[in-house]
Amino acid sequence: MTEDSLNTRIINLEIKFAHQDDFLEKLNQVVTLQEKTIDRLEKEILDLKRNANASNGVDASRTLSDDKPPHY
Repeated sequence: MTEDSLNTRIINLEIKFAHQDDFLEKLNQVVTLQEKTIDRLEKEILDLKRNANASNGVDASRTLSDDKPPHY
């Protein structure tokens, strides 16, 4: 293998690595943003459940599976 060929391969690998590094950084930003969004949405759901239960006078520890259908 000639020195020029080896240098070209190294340069190509460095370029490929730089692109992958950039891609991973962008992917990490997206995942971090999604994690924050999911955390916020989970909190909103819990708040909505608490508000709905509080306004109905329902114990927050109860679930729909605790209630019997109306025909029983």
